[in-house]
Amino acid sequence: MAWTKALIWLSCLLVLLSMSLAEGIGINWGTMASHPLQPLVVVQLLKDNGIKKVKLFDSDHWTVSAFANSNIEVTIAIPNDQLSRFSDDYGNAKDWVKENVTSHLKNPGGVKIKYVGVGNEPFLKSYNGSFMKSTFPALKNIQKALDEAGHGDEIKATIPLNADVYESSTDKPSGGSFRSDIKTLMTDIVHFLHNNKAPFLVNIYPFLSLYLNPNFPINFAFFEGADKPIQDNNIQYTNVFDANYDTLVWSLKNAGVPDLKIVVGEVGWPTDGDKHGTIELAQKWYSGFMKKMASEKGTPLRPGPLDVYLFGLVDENMKSIAPGSFERHWGIFRYDGKPKFPLDLSGNGHEIELVPAKGVLYLPSQWCVFDKSATNLKDVPANMNYACSLADCTPLGFGSSCNNLDNYGNMSYAFNMYYQMQDQDVEACNFQGLAKLTKQNPSTGHCVFPIEIMSSGERLKFLHVTSALLLLLIVAILM
Repeated sequence: MAWTKALIWLSCLLVLLSMSLAEGIGINWGTMASHPLQPLVVVQLLKDNGIKKVKLFDSDHWTVSAFANSNIEVTIAIPNDQLSRFSDDYGNAKDWVKENVTSHLKNPGGVKIKYVGVGNEPFLKSYNGSFMKSTFPALKNIQKALDEAGHGDEIKATIPLNADVYESSTDKPSGGSFRSDIKTLMTDIVHFLHNNKAPFLVNIYPFLSLYLNPNFPINFAFFEGADKPIQDNNIQYTNVFDANYDTLVWSLKNAGVPDLKIVVGEVGWPTDGDKHGTIELAQKWYSGFMKKMASEKGTPLRPGPLDVYLFGLVDENMKSIAPGSFERHWGIFRYDGKPKFPLDLSGNGHEIELVPAKGVLYLPSQWCVFDKSATNLKDVPANMNYACSLADCTPLGFGSSCNNLDNYGNMSYAFNMYYQMQDQDVEACNFQGLAKLTKQNPSTGHCVFPIEIMSSGERLKFLHVTSALLLLLIVAILM
């Protein structure tokens, strides 16, 4: 009997150990949503799932201060449209560091800030050089301000860059070098990063290789091995992540900084908005990637543990869909903090349910749907266009989760998304008499008609009303 209990205890211990997060794993938290989760809810969500590093896309004081005493390592950021302020005036950089860094560090147990991201993929070709002149001067001024404030040894400034800043002349990693139009600028930047012991922060997206090239071999985007691996001298590449990463390694070598630290700032797989952006393929990709992280084998040219931030934490229904409808569906959690699929963050092969967000408050369980008794059907196209111009209808697209709805379902989905994003305002379920409210959930299969979570204002109102009712109840009982 004692041996049986010992074996059970040992088995439980091994399972718990296997569930610990793979080393080097952090996650991005973007807040471009109509109803973002409360910061303290997110902090608890990260803790509950063992995630100890988070990367933000701004430095909102309310958000950053929520990480005080959490022991979660935080990367804060400066958006692209603010770069000129810091490139033109060092005083602005000093003020920013004082307000957004020093203020969070001055108290015992303050925020554990690790990096400052200066811009976000500022050299994308689609920006037509808009941030080419301001990014590097802003980087230098922010790092100088961090140094002068006494934070420079612990906190480093860097630039989150897209993988398109480098390319290969041979379509193999060994042909890697920085993009010809920014080669001199990138060489200056990487030497500055090297001299300041700051990392190169790069975003790598295997999904985009598949999305942008219809002839791209799908299994090369995953980690189970490719039918046609890339042979580069004596190295064989079986997945696009390793090949992309090592193209950067060659680019750094050719720029004269072969040992510059690399941090993968964003990597992940979307779950909707494209025929390849599905929950099934996302789970497959994450499973393979987490096993790779747990193995600590790195890449052929950079063996050893990788430093990575997954993209991302939750869906963002207000992101631009210019790159594709999938842009709003990168989260491993839904908009409300519920996990989308089982995921083993340890990489040891035990697929488990992630811990959902706690303390999330929802709007009432009611939906806005198309009224089949409506007769003014000629008004449908205009009303659907209006709803989808102000709400997220990306799940209706080809290959997406709600692609199989009939015409009535499409109209209902569009109307409901608008209604939910408008905090269920009764006037938001009219659409010239085409819509009605229902208590019956219209979700079908993979197509979910969401109930929105309470916004900050609605949540505060709810808490005030609840407190008042509780007070009245206590008074009634005492009387």
